[in-house]
Amino acid sequence: MVVLAVWTVVWFLIAERHGGISWHYLRTGGELLVEGQPGGGLGIYANHPELQIGPVSFLGAALFDPFPAAVGVRTAEAVMSGLGLYMLVLVGRTAAEFNLGTGLNHRRLQQRVLIAGLAFIPMWVEVSVRFAHLDDVLALFFTTLAIRALVRGRPVAVGIMLALAVDSKPWALAFLPLLLAVERPDRRRAACWLVGLVAAAWLPFYLTHLGSVAAAHFAIANQPASALRWLGVHAPATPWWDRPAQALLGFGLGTVAVLRGRWPAVVLLGADARIALDPSVYTYYSASILLGTLVWDAIGQRRLVPWWSWIALLSLYGSTLLVPSDGARGLIRLAFVAGSAGYVLLWPMRPMRGRRRLSRK
Repeated sequence: MVVLAVWTVVWFLIAERHGGISWHYLRTGGELLVEGQPGGGLGIYANHPELQIGPVSFLGAALFDPFPAAVGVRTAEAVMSGLGLYMLVLVGRTAAEFNLGTGLNHRRLQQRVLIAGLAFIPMWVEVSVRFAHLDDVLALFFTTLAIRALVRGRPVAVGIMLALAVDSKPWALAFLPLLLAVERPDRRRAACWLVGLVAAAWLPFYLTHLGSVAAAHFAIANQPASALRWLGVHAPATPWWDRPAQALLGFGLGTVAVLRGRWPAVVLLGADARIALDPSVYTYYSASILLGTLVWDAIGQRRLVPWWSWIALLSLYGSTLLVPSDGARGLIRLAFVAGSAGYVLLWPMRPMRGRRRLSRK
């Protein structure tokens, strides 16, 4: 943790000089939602469809409003960076608990988390510091807590954490197959909490302002380096079907992973669906991929070297820095998605021997 903390500080200092790129969206949205300015309140999504951010994230951003603007964004960046370190601890402890009684070498697990963490941190700093996307940070953080709760046998907490992830950023819908990994007797209770909290967060906006559906159709440019181009979609902006397809593809792949007994692959597969079908190519998107590879490398397999974490970093982030051709970068993104999804779903491996003590709490 000392090594990873120092590594985080190094990357924080590199990114912070040009950080906080998107924080103004969160600050503005928080003010509109909390202070009830004209066009805000429950009408925020109807009047500002460009704010593709969940209400929980706006409330979180509002916590930094008492600070001066420059101090607030830097404080938020520091807090989000710290969450990344905490998530590494959570994933490591979750892997240890999942493998209790299996003869796991804990020293090797620590080494594996360290090596994977060295790949995870640069991309985490992209989302938490350079872009300051609190919504993505919270979605991934709550998903990590959901995984922790799943392994510790707390089904209600699984439903609550997945709901908070969706309430922070809607694309977290792709991680909902984690609910299917809950033991069957407890699944309905977890699902009720999930549905109830998602409805409580989103329905007030849609019931009071029917125009809120405009937020779901907000279009962004289809970048030349997107994997979507290689799939034959050359429309200049987001196709109408794209975002539903991302959620359905991620949910479908995650469901297959759970049915095949490979639930630690759910986050990676959900992030793969986003990378494959999103028209944009922002580097912070890859933070979800790196969390997915971290979970897979720590919990889903027991090799010492976490290959997929480093393959993800080098192919997605490295290609952005070193490959000049837009088309080549798009092909690399698509190749990573196909390769990683195919591996975690189809590659022969021993059955997972971990003990998920999903007690009925």
